[in-house]
Amino acid sequence: MSMSYRLQRDLARKNRVETLMGPSRAANPSSSQMWTQTGPDARRCHCCFDEKVVGRIEYYSRFSPSPLSIKQFLDFGQENACEKTSYMFLRKELPVRLANTMREVNLLPDQLLSQPSVRLVQKWYMQSFVELLDYENRKGEDPQVLNDFLDLLIEIRNRHNDVVPTMAQGVIEYKEKFGFDPFISSSIQYFLDRFYTNRISFRMLINQHTLLFSNVTNPAHPKHIGSIDPACNVAEVVRDAYETAKMLCEKYYMASPDLKVEEFHAHAPKPIQAVYVPSHLFHMLFELFKNSMRATVELHEDSEGGLPPVKAKVTLGKEDLSILISDRGGGVPLRKIDRLFNYMYSTAPSPSFEPGAVPLAGFGYGLPISRLYARYFQGDLKLYSMEGVGTDAVIYLKVLLLIGRIAVSPANRHSPVTEGDTSERGWTLLLNLEFCVCPCVSVCVRVCPCVSVCLQALSSESFERLPVFNKSAWRHYKVGPEADDWSNPSTEPRDTSVSKYKAKR
Repeated sequence: MSMSYRLQRDLARKNRVETLMGPSRAANPSSSQMWTQTGPDARRCHCCFDEKVVGRIEYYSRFSPSPLSIKQFLDFGQENACEKTSYMFLRKELPVRLANTMREVNLLPDQLLSQPSVRLVQKWYMQSFVELLDYENRKGEDPQVLNDFLDLLIEIRNRHNDVVPTMAQGVIEYKEKFGFDPFISSSIQYFLDRFYTNRISFRMLINQHTLLFSNVTNPAHPKHIGSIDPACNVAEVVRDAYETAKMLCEKYYMASPDLKVEEFHAHAPKPIQAVYVPSHLFHMLFELFKNSMRATVELHEDSEGGLPPVKAKVTLGKEDLSILISDRGGGVPLRKIDRLFNYMYSTAPSPSFEPGAVPLAGFGYGLPISRLYARYFQGDLKLYSMEGVGTDAVIYLKVLLLIGRIAVSPANRHSPVTEGDTSERGWTLLLNLEFCVCPCVSVCVRVCPCVSVCLQALSSESFERLPVFNKSAWRHYKVGPEADDWSNPSTEPRDTSVSKYKAKR
């Protein structure tokens, strides 16, 4: 693609954006102008848009996002992926996911929407939506359209890189100006869970398309299908996340605890592998290791016995792949466990917002967003803490064990080896088979140089978990907090020994 064509294309795109958003509004995210949205859920938005754009947002927000499974992601990427098919899907699906989020943003309190950082995020989303509209009626037969769309997705992904810290900064700005309100805090918590889940899904679609069709293969991960590793070695990701967190911990504390890793495979003495997105798993583990290391060092830094190690256990059953991270960092009181997943709460001072800097703690978004990554494909992340001892964090991933149920004999290819076959023939084949754990995906596994067998497993559990803008979501922002139907005199423990109130007889 020539440089002159790129310049002409970018200029034309800029002109279209300015036509729909207005030149001053497209360039200035802090504009205080507003538009009034019609309909039963009319709300004010702190950006001013063309009526056509508002209409398209309302139109696309009427559609529910289409959740995909890991099987669908993998099947499409494995079987001669067609760029035109992906384009035809994304040119409609991406605006739907953006519009659902953009409509829900407008239900937030005006005090939060007025913060500069939140307005900046709104501006990013609006610009991306307007740019995607340019392709809603363009056919995919033209290779130049496909190339331009690919370049646009890369630009959008780069534009949205700082959405999480920028929105976090907006929440901090709101807290500093208006303080804490339980009802508004509940609405913000509900919104941010859905907003960040939508962002995870949005980036997942973009990453799959750009990695599959950019004609650039990552030499470090040649077997990846987009961002998915069909044979992700879980223990290796655990160690990579630990090493990264260790460097950060040593930078801040000049010390770090060791790591002990243990694997338990319920079906074979082999390293545990899974079909998963390694970057998602790394993010979860990195956040857990950061928290464990910080707690361990701060509690035991003056201990004569040194720092107790952080332990990781990777286990595989019939349905779940579980990763347990255990520390001896003193634990957390039961009443504070829920706070650890609250975006309005952090155990550390707020960090300065510096692009490229990686704080050990600060915004308080590490755990809640890690839980969203786990839940994205129907898994979960849970904390179990014993105050005075330490904390156990468990990541649950939905996978399905395939190996050991079917094999093929080189001598008799039509004679299957079942899980209960303990004959010499069966054991020999199972030992030669490369073990692989795959959630709901068809996999062809090579038994030996002359024989391969296709294993299939179907599951509906590993679909994307996506938020939908509808009346139920709308009501969540409108209904006031209900009175508690359990006695709750105080959220903080009270020292009765110094109480000035005495019982009267």
